[in-house]
Amino acid sequence: MTLSRIILALVMATLIGVPIALAPGDGTGTSDRNGKTLVIFTPHHETIREEFKRGFEAWHQRTYGESVEVVWSAPGGTSDIRKMLEAACVSALRRGLDPGGQGDLLFGGGSYEFRQLSKELSSGPAAPGETPRKASVLAPVDLGDEVIAATYGGRKQIGDNPLYDQKGMWFGAALSGFGIVFNRDLLKDIGMTNIHGGVIEPARWSDLCDPRFEGWIALVNPAQSGSVTTAYEAILQRRGWHGGWQILHRLAGNARTFSASSPRAPTDVSLGDAAAGICIDFYGRYQSQAIEDAGDDDQPIELHHTTRLPRVGYVDPAGETVIDPDPVAMLRGAPNPELAKRFILFTLSPEGQALWNFRAKTHRTGTTDGLGPERHELRRMPIRPSMYDDHLDRLVDRVNPYDLATTVKNANPDYRAFLPAMFVAMAIENRSRMHAAWHAILHHPAYPKSAAGDREPSPIVTADDVQDPALKEMLSRFDSFPQVPGPNGTLISLGDVGRLKELKDGWIGGGWREAGLWPADAAPAEVLRGIMTNYYREQYDAILELADRVSGGAG
Repeated sequence: MTLSRIILALVMATLIGVPIALAPGDGTGTSDRNGKTLVIFTPHHETIREEFKRGFEAWHQRTYGESVEVVWSAPGGTSDIRKMLEAACVSALRRGLDPGGQGDLLFGGGSYEFRQLSKELSSGPAAPGETPRKASVLAPVDLGDEVIAATYGGRKQIGDNPLYDQKGMWFGAALSGFGIVFNRDLLKDIGMTNIHGGVIEPARWSDLCDPRFEGWIALVNPAQSGSVTTAYEAILQRRGWHGGWQILHRLAGNARTFSASSPRAPTDVSLGDAAAGICIDFYGRYQSQAIEDAGDDDQPIELHHTTRLPRVGYVDPAGETVIDPDPVAMLRGAPNPELAKRFILFTLSPEGQALWNFRAKTHRTGTTDGLGPERHELRRMPIRPSMYDDHLDRLVDRVNPYDLATTVKNANPDYRAFLPAMFVAMAIENRSRMHAAWHAILHHPAYPKSAAGDREPSPIVTADDVQDPALKEMLSRFDSFPQVPGPNGTLISLGDVGRLKELKDGWIGGGWREAGLWPADAAPAEVLRGIMTNYYREQYDAILELADRVSGGAG
């Protein structure tokens, strides 16, 4: 292990032990309320935690006649939690201990992270004659065929994504879409208006690449959020590797912030710190509703026979997003495995599913079954198809995701492996240079004036769209892909889609370990990211040098 990985493992092991240390009781799993304690790791925000804690505790008392206390641990986004759990698992394997014991469940996050946590981890190289110890972070749960059939209605997938793991390692509990949250007041302020002065709302990912959004987009670091990685991957899958990165790079160029957690983007937008951002659907809808509930000054008033819209809005880009399951799973070595299974059953039951999108108690009228959240309308999409068949009229968002989900044509499974590292190298580790280079491109004298977007969102301008030699080279460098070393002194472009799998297996998978491409004690993925970081730095510096020449020539 490198020093950084050793430190990470120690820090993470300490952090994931905090919920156990803080849980009430005498250390035997029994709380001071003479009930049991269930420790759940989650990236979910406070309102979801509050409603599911209340709902499960009440359901468990009614169903089993026993009190239970849910203790949450929310140390970060799903990617951060996965790294923590993986570090603790590998550390235990290397010390000859059984992994787990720090918590019972993982609740929330994209299905990709759960698929990774279902894979076996290894203790690493073993002594001669010994076999490395292996284990997965998640543990299988048998819910029975009847529960699976009732929950998923005979379906196994939505679009391209599985609804649950066939071996019982995880179960989709809700569905997530991804889209754009925006602030109508700021859209007007930055000039996103039509000839009548009406606000032009973004409807496609590429709309956020408009030059008027420079410095006004809220983004999230995909290396720290699995759900945001899924959103960015959707752009790549729907627009292709080259077209998708053109959008992501311009989004990054327009970015005001790169936060560490997915709820931050809609918060920044609602506070007026950003005009628009990319987020999970329920964060966008929830933030819009929170503004309404707080008494948005723009909330609907009649003015000259028109109705003013809420300050914060949200849109799913039609045909450009994905629907992804948001799972729940039991952790290996769970202190309370039976209680963990009961929580899973509750989340998949009609009572648990009703928490996601039914009206809160304070807003419910004409119903007596008690289904739905107590205080907060969570604005999530239930995963049970029967909720849409039987209760569509009771949903806050009357949208059936099973009718909307579509498959991606020619999906490439290798895109995601490079996405976080490339984005970090391109935008996070070269943030100042990237913003300066993008600004120089937008303000080059030859940049197409129509692309400045007098009214409608401007199209993406590439090197093929301009004639000026300097601007053409600037755009070409901005959209270029890193060259990375391969075996025998070769250089391979990450823009060569046909070689992505080869690069993934060789670099990220460690298949080229004997080729001398990285130091023996280094993590190849980290070395690869460093190569990409240096490449982008060189491109941005070259763009700025070209801009200086143009400026000097004009002077």
